[in-house]
Amino acid sequence: MTQSKLHFIAIGGSAMHNLAIDAHLKGYHVTGSDDEIFDPSRTRLAEIGLLPETLGWFPERITTDLHAVIVGMHARADNPELLKAQELGLKVYSFPDYVLEQSKHKHRVVIAGSHGKTTITAMVMHVLKACGRKFDYLVGASVEGFEHHVSITKNAPTIIIEGDEYFSAPFDATPKFLRYKHHIGVISGIAWDHMNVYPTFDEYVAPFEDFADATPKAGALIYSQDDSIASVIGAKERTDVIQIAYQAHPHKIIEGVTYLTVGKQERVRVAFFGEHNLKNVSAAKAVCARLGIDEEPFYKAISSFKGAGKRLERVAERSNFVMFKDYAHSPSKVLATTSAVKRQFVERKLIACLELHTYSSLNREFLPQYNDTLNAADQAIVYFNPKALAIKKMPMLDHEEIKKAFDHDNLRIFDDSEALQAHLASLSWNNKNLLMMSSGNFNGLNLNEIGEKILASL
Repeated sequence: MTQSKLHFIAIGGSAMHNLAIDAHLKGYHVTGSDDEIFDPSRTRLAEIGLLPETLGWFPERITTDLHAVIVGMHARADNPELLKAQELGLKVYSFPDYVLEQSKHKHRVVIAGSHGKTTITAMVMHVLKACGRKFDYLVGASVEGFEHHVSITKNAPTIIIEGDEYFSAPFDATPKFLRYKHHIGVISGIAWDHMNVYPTFDEYVAPFEDFADATPKAGALIYSQDDSIASVIGAKERTDVIQIAYQAHPHKIIEGVTYLTVGKQERVRVAFFGEHNLKNVSAAKAVCARLGIDEEPFYKAISSFKGAGKRLERVAERSNFVMFKDYAHSPSKVLATTSAVKRQFVERKLIACLELHTYSSLNREFLPQYNDTLNAADQAIVYFNPKALAIKKMPMLDHEEIKKAFDHDNLRIFDDSEALQAHLASLSWNNKNLLMMSSGNFNGLNLNEIGEKILASL
C-alpha cells in the first residue's frame, strides 16, 4: 500500500502543527512549510522530525504525488505553494475541512464559545477517558493524561472538538466551528473578541447564530443560560433539536477548596474553582450525559480533573501565597479569572497582571471593553510590548488611555518586561496572590523563576 503524502502550508500554527504531528504518528508521510515558527510549535515539530530545514515558501516542493495539501490561516491567499497546489489540481483542505474529512463517519461534538471552550473540551476528554470510552479529540491546550493535542483514529466512534470562530483558511472565511458539522454543539458564552476579524459586535455574534441553526435534527444544542446572548440564541425554537440550558454548578467553598454540591448531602471536592469553571463543569456534564455517561461516574471522574494547560495553572505555592498563570486575554476572560481568584482567597490581597498581546487588546478602539475587568484585584498591572505593536503595524499605546480604559484606582502600567520583573521582585508577598494573564509570554519572562524567587523571599 502506498504511503499517503500530506503537505502542510503554515505548519507552525498552534493547531496546524498538532494536526501534522497526529498525521505523522498515524504513518502518513508529512512535510510542511512556514515563514516563521515559534515555540512551542518549533520544539514539538523538531522533536518529531517535522521542523522545516529552511523557513519560507517553496512551490517546487508541491508535486503531483501529494495526496493532499492542508492550509493554515497564517498563509495568505496568494501563497506560492497554495497557488501551485491549485494549479496542479491537488486536493486542498482548510484545517477544519481536513478534520471533518478524517472524522466524517464519527459522532461529532463541537464545543464553541468566546470563553471556556478549552476547559469544557478538556473536562469531557478527562471524563470519557476515566470511563474507558474510545474517542478522538482536538483541543487547544495540554491536558493531563493526553500526550498530544490532536488524535484522530480510524476506530473511535466519537470525536470531541474545540471549535473556534476564526476563519477556516485564507481562501475560506467560514468560521471553523461551522465546518465541523456538529451533532452535539455547545455555546459556552458570547463576548465580542477578535476585533481584527469581526470589526463589530453584530458581526461577531452572527456566526454563533449560524452554528446553533446548523444543529441537525435529532442533534443537541447545549448553551449557557447565564449568558445573555448565548441564552437568546440557544433558546430559539428549532424543530427536532434537543436544547439544553445549563448554569453554574451548585457548590461550596470551604477553606479555599471548592466542593460541588450533589443532591442534598453529597459534596464532591474538585481542584478547579471560579464561577466560570462551575459553568464549564455543568456544560461538560451535559455533554457527557448525551454521550451516555451517568452522574455517578461523571462526578467520580471530574474529582480528579486538574485543569487544562495555562488555565489557572499554579506556578508556585506556599501556605500564604499562590502564583497563577492563565491564558486569559479577552475582557470576559480577564474579568472571570480575576474575580475567581479573589473569591477563592478572599482573605488575601490579589495582584493581577495582564499582558495586552492580541490584535483586539492592543487596539485603542477596543480598550474600553476592559473597563472594570480588573476591579477584583487589589493591585492591577497592565503590560504591553512595543515590539508587538510594531510587528502588528499598530500605533503605539498611550499609558493614559490605558488607565482611562481600565478605570482601576491602583493600576500600574509597564512597557518594559525587565521593569515589570523588578517591580514584582520589590513587593512583599506575604498573604498575597499573584495572577499573570496573557496569551503571549511577557516578552520571554520566566514565570517559574519569578515564582521561585517569591517563594524564597517568604
